[in-house]
Amino acid sequence: MKRLSFLLLASLALAAPISADSPSQLLSTLAVQRALNYLRATEPDTIDEQIAGCEIPAPSFDEATRAEHYRQRFTEVGLKNVRMDLEGNMIGERPGIKRVPTLVLAAHLDTVFPAGTDVRVRREGNMLKGPGIGDDCRGLAVILAVARAMNEAHIETRGTILFVADVGEEGLGNLRGVRHLLTEDLQDKPAAFITIDSSGFDIVNREIGSHRYRITFHGPGGHSFLAFGLPSAIHAIGRAIDKISRFKVPAQPKTTFTVGRVEGGTSVNSIARTAWMEVDLRSEGAEELARIDFDLKQAVQAALEEENAFWSSDQKLTVEVQPIGVRPVGKQDPHAPIVESVLAADATLGIQSTLKSGSTDAGVPVALGIPAIGLGGGGRWIGPHSLEESFDTTDSYLGTQRALLISLSIAGVK
Repeated sequence: MKRLSFLLLASLALAAPISADSPSQLLSTLAVQRALNYLRATEPDTIDEQIAGCEIPAPSFDEATRAEHYRQRFTEVGLKNVRMDLEGNMIGERPGIKRVPTLVLAAHLDTVFPAGTDVRVRREGNMLKGPGIGDDCRGLAVILAVARAMNEAHIETRGTILFVADVGEEGLGNLRGVRHLLTEDLQDKPAAFITIDSSGFDIVNREIGSHRYRITFHGPGGHSFLAFGLPSAIHAIGRAIDKISRFKVPAQPKTTFTVGRVEGGTSVNSIARTAWMEVDLRSEGAEELARIDFDLKQAVQAALEEENAFWSSDQKLTVEVQPIGVRPVGKQDPHAPIVESVLAADATLGIQSTLKSGSTDAGVPVALGIPAIGLGGGGRWIGPHSLEESFDTTDSYLGTQRALLISLSIAGVK
């Protein structure tokens, strides 16, 4: 098959060349046809796997039990050198002619739901309902199906593919799994990275950056009546939240903010000695993210000074601003080869795809200069991150076929 070599510029860094096969050419080979037909015929099995994986709890920082499930499944579908790295990612290899990894195909293990959440999945016709059933139990099921189909069809690739069930994508996980994989675990950087972590047939080519902080006010504290006149950590938090709530942000590039958690004080009749809040700032633009980050710190400092100045006490509050998460802003041009490869695969399969922004594991490789995108796994998510999260399985087999065709296009078929 014709090999197409190209260089991709990502996050201002030059990436290694990627060799690819045309999706339409791939579709003309009997082995690929067998694999695609197999995926359509066995989509019920893929859905069963989606449910089975999802009913294993996996809060961020507690993904080990679900990871062990995928150790077994990776081994059963014929992946080699199946292992857990030091961060907790589960990795399986499908060796190609070239041992250097050409592609990482990933999905994340963790969910936003705390320990004790009922994660049982209910079926109602074409709908599956359960926390995490789409985000990202679908992605995990898809990458497993891709590996299984390649094995069943006896496909040999030119490049090695790493299948990765990674940790720490959600919330305060801060993309720690993929950070470790690409900066600590792999000696050779992959030529491309795909995470299956979106709804339907989305193509996430714009990574939303975020800065997250825990902001803690400290003070003397005291009895609400006897020590009245001391500055209050909770009052300072209130002043800060009031200022944050008045931020003006641009619609384009979309920029957002929220105070997601607040806690403090010891009792109803005490002046709060400590109080903290966690703040999430996001933007599609690096400059805009830096600007709202500056505004946040200014607002916090102003709130501190106002609370201290309001009272005549010599005892003052202090404040600590602690970063708890940083996700880079990133973008793949719509005409970048990795994006065009997906669009070509979608056209071959008759899929109407959509370019969009998102916050996925692909942000790390993009920042490292590795061509990377996030993809939907077919079907449709409804209400992700809610207890009523649902997944519509209608024609979901197209998502597994798509992931296979794109993976083979990048890795190349012998």
